[in-house]
Amino acid sequence: MSKLKIIKGLKLAKSALSRQATAELYPVSPALRQRLTELFGTEDPEPAVRQIINQVRNRGDQALLDFTLSIDGVRLTLLEISREQITKAYRGVDEGLVSALKLAAERIRSFHTIQKDNLCRQFTELGLGQLIRPLERVGVYAPGGTASYPSTVLMTAIPAKVAGVKEVILATPPRPNGVVPSMLIAADIAEVDRIFGVGGAQAIAALAFGTESVPKVDKICGPGNIFVVLAKKLVYGVVDIDGLQGASEVLIIADETANPEYCAADLLAQAEHDPLASAILITTSPRLADEVNREVEQQLEGLLRKDIAAESLENRGKIVIVASIDEAIELANLYAPEHLCLMVDKATSYIDRIANAGCIFVGEKSTVVLGDYVAGPSHVLPTGGTARYSSPLNITDFIKFTNLVNLDEVSLRQLAPVASIIARAEGFEAHARAVEKRLQGGL
Repeated sequence: MSKLKIIKGLKLAKSALSRQATAELYPVSPALRQRLTELFGTEDPEPAVRQIINQVRNRGDQALLDFTLSIDGVRLTLLEISREQITKAYRGVDEGLVSALKLAAERIRSFHTIQKDNLCRQFTELGLGQLIRPLERVGVYAPGGTASYPSTVLMTAIPAKVAGVKEVILATPPRPNGVVPSMLIAADIAEVDRIFGVGGAQAIAALAFGTESVPKVDKICGPGNIFVVLAKKLVYGVVDIDGLQGASEVLIIADETANPEYCAADLLAQAEHDPLASAILITTSPRLADEVNREVEQQLEGLLRKDIAAESLENRGKIVIVASIDEAIELANLYAPEHLCLMVDKATSYIDRIANAGCIFVGEKSTVVLGDYVAGPSHVLPTGGTARYSSPLNITDFIKFTNLVNLDEVSLRQLAPVASIIARAEGFEAHARAVEKRLQGGL
């Protein structure tokens, strides 16, 4: 049986949520430290990941094969997935799942197409312009080892394809009998160009630097475990990354009108992701707090991932009781959650007051689960408080802007004296002369 810790009052809640929001992204367990020591001679993940990156950079495909065997316990002969393997995958997956993935893909594609049409507008005015170009090649990473996430394939690859990326490469971990068939089907539906059955930090290194088989990409996107996150951090600058996603988070703001069954179900839906997931309810109703706690206990009993959810609730689950919705919103903006649910009366009236959240779910019909799979916006969202300054994965992650300056004679004569004055004030005589020569006709 598991109950969420109840915190009463704004001051205590601010302290608790601030500590949680700034906690270590992925704490390292004693078992993991021992494993790291056995494999890499250090219990610190970052030096271990540096070793993996350097090995892949220096030894290419052979390092990928070696690490897949030593870390994942899978012996590979080929890294790239063939067309025949993808075709075979369809025969091993229920048609209902294939149909569900196709519908999800359609909605994801539609949302990001609308976003592209509204955001990606080139302009030329007063001799100035902005050129919009898609990235050439993008690598997407999707977890697929102990748990597989075909939805992540859709949520990363489809926005890239809609943006016009010429080549999308998927890396996902293999199992002893190969890459999970649903992952291959999702990649096919998302029109991924090439798939490699390799995971972890070694996959990130391969995408960043390239190997004999894996092409070097311009950007790497997608979530993963501590090794993936650290590898993305370490290769940033060689390639771009979308962010450093941590464990899943949900924060629900609820009043006395909220349905306690729905609140509990949504908290558990995130808690079952990972022992480090955060499930937080902020409410103005002590009665609702008690009812949600009872519902959490009851609903937890029927879950296949009961142990994971229970550990998550014990580690990072909370119910906060506040005096008003104003205080609840203040706490939510402080915490900047990945998912924020408004389970309150007249929920739409509060949208404009939410400054920091990866995605806002408005009302009881808009459960986070629909956002996870099929609503349309990418479910790759900022975590760990980074919603204060970063955005969900979107079209702009896969395009670049090039400024254009194409001035005429009138603009030259108007602007050159200004540039000359500023250049000399900064001590750059050659800058000033370069623009003044235009005024003198190059003489």
